[in-house]
Amino acid sequence: MGVILAAAEAGSIDMTLLLMGLFGGLAVFLLGMDHLTESLKAVAGDKMRLILGKLTTNRFMGIVTGAGITAVIQSSSVTTVLVVGFISSGLMSLSQAIGVIMGANIGTTITAQIIAFKVTKYALALVAVGFGVWFFSRKEPRRHWGGLLMGLGLVFFGMALMGDAMSPLRSSEAFVDWMASMTNPLIAIGAAALFTALVQSSSATTGIVIVLAGQGLISLELGIALIFGSNIGTSVTAILASIGKPREAARASVVHVLFNVLGVAVFVAFIDQLADVVRSISPSFPGLAGAERLAAETPRQIANSHTIFNVINTLLFVGFASQLARFAERLVPDRPLEEEERVRARYLDDALLSTPVLALDRATMEMADLAKRVRDMLVAVLPAVVEGTEAELASVEKMDDGIDALHAEILTYLGKVSQTRLSASETDELMRLMEATNNLEAIGDILETNLVALGRSRLASKVVVSEMTKGVIGEFHAATVRALDLALDAVQNGNVESAVMANSMKDEINALAEAAAAHQARRLVAEEPNRVTTYKLETDVAEHLKRVYYFTKRTARAVLPILERSST
Repeated sequence: MGVILAAAEAGSIDMTLLLMGLFGGLAVFLLGMDHLTESLKAVAGDKMRLILGKLTTNRFMGIVTGAGITAVIQSSSVTTVLVVGFISSGLMSLSQAIGVIMGANIGTTITAQIIAFKVTKYALALVAVGFGVWFFSRKEPRRHWGGLLMGLGLVFFGMALMGDAMSPLRSSEAFVDWMASMTNPLIAIGAAALFTALVQSSSATTGIVIVLAGQGLISLELGIALIFGSNIGTSVTAILASIGKPREAARASVVHVLFNVLGVAVFVAFIDQLADVVRSISPSFPGLAGAERLAAETPRQIANSHTIFNVINTLLFVGFASQLARFAERLVPDRPLEEEERVRARYLDDALLSTPVLALDRATMEMADLAKRVRDMLVAVLPAVVEGTEAELASVEKMDDGIDALHAEILTYLGKVSQTRLSASETDELMRLMEATNNLEAIGDILETNLVALGRSRLASKVVVSEMTKGVIGEFHAATVRALDLALDAVQNGNVESAVMANSMKDEINALAEAAAAHQARRLVAEEPNRVTTYKLETDVAEHLKRVYYFTKRTARAVLPILERSST
């Protein structure tokens, strides 16, 4: 920038126009990238869930998956967040997840490949067609395709604006000499890394590098060094995103940084050789000379070098995934968790809000954790109520604290998701999750407020529940737990069959409730101590378990199609 200012002072460049064109074009470029990414995510929709379903312990499948997801969402940081969730849930280890992180770097190279196309003169045509499709279409999928075209057009239009702004630099001897003198790649790497870290966007750096190349202002070797720097700079985003997050997030970020920095360290000595390979496989224009030839050839060569570097880098380090994971674990060791930390949400991350389909997946994972807590509490409550001590009742009561904490975090997160642009299916899913979360919290309240109180009443009245009564209530309790399992399977996995089964258990629950009532009626006339107190305890337990089933059935019914719901 100092050289540009010097050139401006010499009168060769209108600095105001240059900066307006450069930063205005960059703003249009980033706006286009945002539209393009949002439309891609909307078009891909549930396909991203299918891609995530391909995650296995196979590192190479992880690489393909990471590349595919990142190519759609254009954010390796978001991919890293997804990986952290899988690690936290125990679905994969850090060493298994490293393949996905490596694949994310390959996915980011799609940006360079897109903007290296020399179609800037058609940019406004793409904007016009895309806007027309988006504005006049009433069907959501078609509007998304229109937004995709419009975003792509804005990307190329932003490139054209930046290129026009920088074209005067071609006649500035000061700038050309400065670029020619930048023979030390470490300076270029450092400058690009700093710029990328500041603007928090490797796409911005890539766009400017391609524009400089398109004006014939930089050589391929310098372009490669700048791209290396953007790879390091984008790692800063991952580090910042991990601050205040679980240890798994910090370790995944450390792996991301190690992978990028080590890759650049290995390749920096072979920039010339990489440039030779890229020139041999990229389109050439021998009929041109000097800056004109650089402008024609270098953009595509830089894009290809970006892809080749990340692919080779991944192949080099994928065999050392276990070593990278162990090193990251040493750098970020485990620490004892306080009680309040153990009930914090593990999967919710604001970085995923830009991709609602993935944010909803994470909310589902968090709800599964909430559901496990509710189920554990439901299983533990009956023994505590009918024969437990005060300490056991207090332990069950305390379990509701974690349920309340997670319930609040999930609802807050779903509230944030609701403020994003959601498709009709995503809105339905959001409503199902909100209803299921509220129902689970209601069940926890019944267990804490009502059933634990009955247990304490038993202790105060010194009531002894008979083995026969324990068997009758136990059967009712087991059916309630089974219904809850079916309802949760319905919500978490979209299993309509489980929803129907949970809903159809109404007759079984009613029959068990009647059987319990008949048994309690017989007990009321029996010659036993505390008959009335015992009768009230037993009937109240059955009544509250029936209420638990009511909220369980509501959860299951939320998954059923509207027509099915109306007939049940």
